[in-house]
Amino acid sequence: MNTSGKAVTCWAAIAWKKISPLSIEEVQVEPPKAGEVHIKMISSGICGSDDHVLKGTFPVKFPLIPGHEGAGIVESIGDKVSSVKPGDKVLTLIIPQCRECNSCLHCKGNFCEKQDVLPSSGLMLDGTSRFTCKGKSIYHSFRVSTFTEYSVVPEIAVAKIDDAAPLDKVCLISCGVPTGYGAAVQSAKVTPGSTCVIFGLGGVGSAIVMGCKASGASRIIGVDINEKKFSQARALGVTDCLNPRKLKKSVQEVVMEMMGVGVDFAFEAVGLVDTMTAAWESCNKSYGVCLIVGLASPESQLSLEAAKIITGKTLKGVCLGASVVCCCSEA
Repeated sequence: MNTSGKAVTCWAAIAWKKISPLSIEEVQVEPPKAGEVHIKMISSGICGSDDHVLKGTFPVKFPLIPGHEGAGIVESIGDKVSSVKPGDKVLTLIIPQCRECNSCLHCKGNFCEKQDVLPSSGLMLDGTSRFTCKGKSIYHSFRVSTFTEYSVVPEIAVAKIDDAAPLDKVCLISCGVPTGYGAAVQSAKVTPGSTCVIFGLGGVGSAIVMGCKASGASRIIGVDINEKKFSQARALGVTDCLNPRKLKKSVQEVVMEMMGVGVDFAFEAVGLVDTMTAAWESCNKSYGVCLIVGLASPESQLSLEAAKIITGKTLKGVCLGASVVCCCSEA
């Protein structure tokens, strides 16, 4: 149907408050304003960050329509939109690319200053929402709500994809896969013959495993409290699986004993301070690299032994696997 310039009524999953079941409701979606894109959502992944939001461990405003890992078809566009047109297949981006801020203009940066994650306002760039339900304004999830049949997203948070892309699967390329795979291949630059440990074997952790395997890592240790993930992890390339709840020592002590000198690369894909500390303490003290991929609560604080930082190992944050959607020039 032609939705250009029209409000649309559709079904969406709403979280009315934190730590509560999602409710399927009829919502009204306003047409896109200047610089915005109206998308018919075809599929959405469920990212660990969505889980943090719904459990109340990551602060957002309620009620909201969750989800950010989406794939769909452009229904209509607002004024001044030039990168996509109606009918295009697109992905939503939790971190936009405004192509104007310091991060976007620098080839080593991708945490756009127009993002709505840290902190999260739940509103579009003009400070208003495009969703209403039962006469009440509904907040957006990182400006790219995807648990809805239709959504309005800033043009800078949309990436056009190939016409042949399978929309029922490609939503995972919106966040989870590039976040994990890129953390190993682009940010860590895992080397052939190296050793790795991954904390968290969900979607992002599994993509990290694939990146380590593709980079030629000789040993890949997977850590998770859910042993149901282990068979799939091994199929992707994990050589050793550890459940911290079944160990007599801390998982970092066990990793150090297994490797003798610690791993070359440690990845944290959970978003908890305890697993971040464990990843850091699993690294080789001289040249190990610890990469924080999981999204932690903004209120949490990471505490490390200061004296041991000088030994040479590196602590590094990773945003979307260091992926850059558009070209950039050195700032």
